[in-house]
Parts: sequence; C-alpha cells; structure tokens
Amino acid sequence: MLQITIPARDDLWDEANGEFVTSKEQKLVLEHSLVSLSKWESKWCKPFLSRQEKTTEETIDYIRCMTLTQNVDPKVYNFLTEENIRDVNAYIEAPMTATWFSNSNTGKQNQEQITAELVYYWMIALNIPFECQKWHLNRLLTLIRVCEVKNSPPKKMSKREILSRNAALNAARRKQLNSKG
Repeated sequence: MLQITIPARDDLWDEANGEFVTSKEQKLVLEHSLVSLSKWESKWCKPFLSRQEKTTEETIDYIRCMTLTQNVDPKVYNFLTEENIRDVNAYIEAPMTATWFSNSNTGKQNQEQITAELVYYWMIALNIPFECQKWHLNRLLTLIRVCEVKNSPPKKMSKREILSRNAALNAARRKQLNSKG
C-alpha cells in the first residue's frame, strides 16, 4: 500500500470557468493490485502491462483505480504533483518480494500479452486463492512464476553436464577415501 499526499492549492486557473480554483490537502491510500488493473482495463479496453506509453489521462485514471480511500472528490486527481506521480510509478515498479529468479532461461521469451483475465486464469490454474488479487501486482506475478517453476518437471541435464557432475563426484570420493582410483 502506498499513501500519498496531494498538497492544498489555491493558484490553479480553470480555463473553462475563467476562475482560480482551490483545493484542500488530500491523503490517498493506493494499492497496485489485480483489482485496480482489472478496473483500468475494463475502462480503457487495452492491456495495462504493455510497453506502450500511457497518456497523462490514462496514468491519472490508473491512480484513480488504485485508490482505496473512500469518497474522494474526482477533481482532486487534477492536483497530483510531479512528485506524486514519481512516487506512484516507483511503487508500481517495486518488486515487493525478496524472491528473485536466475536469468539462465535459454528458452524464447513468451510474447503473450498479459491482461487481467490472463492473470485470473493463472490464479485459477495454479489454485491461488482469490484474496491474492488484492496483493501488490508484482508480488502476485512473482507467486505465479514460483508456482510455475515448482510445478514444472526438472530440467534434463546434457551429456556434458552429466559427465562433469560425475567427474566432480568421483574426484570428491577419491579425495575423501584417499584413493587413486
């Protein structure tokens, strides 16, 4: 969860009404989760987790979808500062887990477009409980990847790897038994 504070402002010009606009300080509690992702994708009808840049309007709307704070005036989102946006982006990109994966994956990268429905499918297929949809999205995606790794059959060793392993085991045994052969 992330808490941001949108500062009070009294110096913004509203071009539509031709007047200065004021706003009170507002604290927002945000959660980057599968629930917020699903809300955003249902409105914009495109995948959030893509390499395509988001417009300012799309970014602000995602922050709106992330908001857990109740009864927020929709105009408040117009007063987000650059620092607020940076904090939100840093929070979205944070791994939120101590788990890491080696990059020894020699297979080709999956080009499948990840959407909320695909993540829900993975949760169902891997028997991950639905309360996890409220976890930080990166943590949920890490759990899904861990389940896939743990459920996959062990990688077969090449002949070279088998010979190398056996040679190392034999050398260790010779050393332990103080033997030459």
